[in-house]
Amino acid sequence: MKNTLKKLIPYAVVGVLSGATTVGAFTYFNVKDVGSDYSYFAPKNSDAKYASFNMTGVGDDFVKAAKMTVPAVVSIKNFSAKKGRSNDQDLFDLFFGTPRSQQQQQAPPPNMPTGMGSGVIISPDGYIISNNHVIAGANKLEVVLSNKKSYIANLVGTDPTTDIALLKIEEKGLPYLNFGNSDNVEVGQWVLAVGNPMGLNSTVTAGIVSAKGRSIDLLSQQSRTPIESFIQTDAAINPGNSGGALVDPNGELIGINSAISSKTGYYEGYGFAVPANLARKVVEDIKKFGLVQRGFLGVVPLDLADPRQVAAYNQEKKTNLKAGDGVYLIQVAEKGGAEDAGLRSGDIVTKVDNTTISSYYDLSFAVGSKRPGDKVMVTYLRNGKTNTTAVTLKDQKGGTTLRSKADLTVTEKIGSEFEPLSEKFKTDYGLSSGVVAKNVVDGSEISKIGIVDNYIIIEVNGKTVNSQKDIEKILQGYSGNVQIKFVDEYGRITTKGFKMP
Repeated sequence: MKNTLKKLIPYAVVGVLSGATTVGAFTYFNVKDVGSDYSYFAPKNSDAKYASFNMTGVGDDFVKAAKMTVPAVVSIKNFSAKKGRSNDQDLFDLFFGTPRSQQQQQAPPPNMPTGMGSGVIISPDGYIISNNHVIAGANKLEVVLSNKKSYIANLVGTDPTTDIALLKIEEKGLPYLNFGNSDNVEVGQWVLAVGNPMGLNSTVTAGIVSAKGRSIDLLSQQSRTPIESFIQTDAAINPGNSGGALVDPNGELIGINSAISSKTGYYEGYGFAVPANLARKVVEDIKKFGLVQRGFLGVVPLDLADPRQVAAYNQEKKTNLKAGDGVYLIQVAEKGGAEDAGLRSGDIVTKVDNTTISSYYDLSFAVGSKRPGDKVMVTYLRNGKTNTTAVTLKDQKGGTTLRSKADLTVTEKIGSEFEPLSEKFKTDYGLSSGVVAKNVVDGSEISKIGIVDNYIIIEVNGKTVNSQKDIEKILQGYSGNVQIKFVDEYGRITTKGFKMP
């Protein structure tokens, strides 16, 4: 099954922004005014007419919306000591091979941010929403308001699954934006994108909503359970816009700008924003519970809308599934919500509540925006017949109750999972113990000390570890400083610590 899943993992098919952080964030540099040379050319055909219409009313709306939005959009500077490294090495080369020249990038000076993005103030007491990739790996986050006043921000929480982060600065009486209802957004309506592209603070661009419910296979780079249902717009979005506001002409926040589709890394006509309804649910969870409450069906899905996935599955399983709309259930988890409701492998999910399921991303959005314990009506095909059943969603551990930080496991608290090293690996590389860090959460305690995916943890608090259970046993109920001895990508052994959250 693991091999099947690996083959079915979607890969990014669009260009994405890159920088010191990832998609849409802006690698810091000094922007110079290069000037512009505009020329006017009259139509050669005397019968030609300019295609135009009266924009007076729309322009007034834009001015009003811009005046409401600009003061509530901030610049976020990400200060990180992380060095860049390539991702194309296997575990052996990564840890014990000779370091490659392209890996040895210099760390930036301590007073220079490694990346920049945007954020939106959503309450007068200083809560700010942004993108997870904007704040990724930060040792320090500085927020600069439109009036140039700056603050050091605290990271309240992040959600790589939706690429949303919540920050807090200590201030009162701040300008802020209200969330609009993104479900009511219509293709063709006017929108404004407000942010800080290319270091140009408080920039406003205008366009229309080009599409809704768009997936671009982007968030699978930072989450095993990505939720993508982007609002697509042709309002110009460039590096540094990430985390900024997408607003309607009334100045209501309908999306958080996150990415562009581009071969160059710059605007080419398509921008993508996380819908406000999804973003609001995520930040409400983080603020109230300290973590995102997300429901799951309890299934292993196959996206019938992706011919590559279907072809790979057919080849491996010797089946003859046809590509089309819907999500085919490869497997139904034991004691999961789907199994409890009577769903089984081979069923094709076509609708959840009132949402038509054309692809995996439709399903992930319809279900992932719900909480454990919520009920959804699932419509599915079985043997050509349409059926509907009520499914009670569960969390990843099979529970239906909401959790707080106090309910988190040790590994959830420190922000990583761990896989054992094989005995052969230990013997070959002279290690007597060790586990491999996996699915390290950006902004977590373990990431703050520089540990990323595939680093090898040798000891915790001076004790050798060979499994995730070893780490859980050492840290269960522990509240002091944690010392981690680990091996980095160059084979160097380092010991660093953090306070147990």
